[in-house]
Amino acid sequence: MENISNVVKAQVLNDALPYIRKYHDKVVVIKYGGNAMTSEELKNAVMSDIVLLSLVGIKTVLVHGGGPEISEMLKRVGIASRFVNGLRYTDADTAEIVRMVLAGKINKSLVSLLEQHGGQALGLCGSDGRMIRVKKMQAAEDLGYVGEITSVNVRPVLDALDKGYIPVIATVATDDEGQVYNINADTAAAQIAAALRAENLILMTDIRGLLRNKDDESTLIPEVQVSEVPHLIRQGIISGGMIPKIECCVEAVRRGVPKTCIIDGRIKHSILIEILSNEGVGTLFK
Repeated sequence: MENISNVVKAQVLNDALPYIRKYHDKVVVIKYGGNAMTSEELKNAVMSDIVLLSLVGIKTVLVHGGGPEISEMLKRVGIASRFVNGLRYTDADTAEIVRMVLAGKINKSLVSLLEQHGGQALGLCGSDGRMIRVKKMQAAEDLGYVGEITSVNVRPVLDALDKGYIPVIATVATDDEGQVYNINADTAAAQIAAALRAENLILMTDIRGLLRNKDDESTLIPEVQVSEVPHLIRQGIISGGMIPKIECCVEAVRRGVPKTCIIDGRIKHSILIEILSNEGVGTLFK
């Protein structure tokens, strides 16, 4: 029985070889969030996947938010969370909490976990090396210190990758006056992927991907051309919170990323399945 198991393992590695060769020395950007960020079992699986990709020569960049942890910390200090059209209203006090939680607690814990799994990781945030510059987002209703990205400087990320580190990027940034802004992690990941000329952008979610019927996971749409997206929005197939997420995928593709994927972060090793096999675990946009 053990010999059969070893043969199966060897076949899995052999099947992955063409994909390892394809992605070797290429950049993959992973936006990390959802259940994969709150479940310890899934969190360890994600970190293990990322370390494996790095060790086989795939330059992996991890971009993260941390909405639930921010809400929990705000609750602990007596600040009520408020959302406007799905985006967190961020006053000055909230902005400081966001920076503390994202660039501090979450970022450093992810770096530590990657290193526990045998990787070399370096924690960064949008303010480091003037990586991400922002201005106040103009919206129909004031969102406070929620930032719109004006430029991305990937030199700090490339420096980390060139030295063999896995960059772990917290999505907070500052404007030209040094004011801290909260920025959407999907948007940041898409713009970083485009600026890095990444081979793939992967957004982790808590659903299978884009569903033709949102209440039926068997209706997964495995592949979408970006030109189809406006029609799918008009049909109501892309709706609600999926609209901004998919718009990030479209922007990345139109800015040169060959493909982007929305994958189910509830599935263990979904990143490896997506990158190192032909199966996929979500919806591919190209």
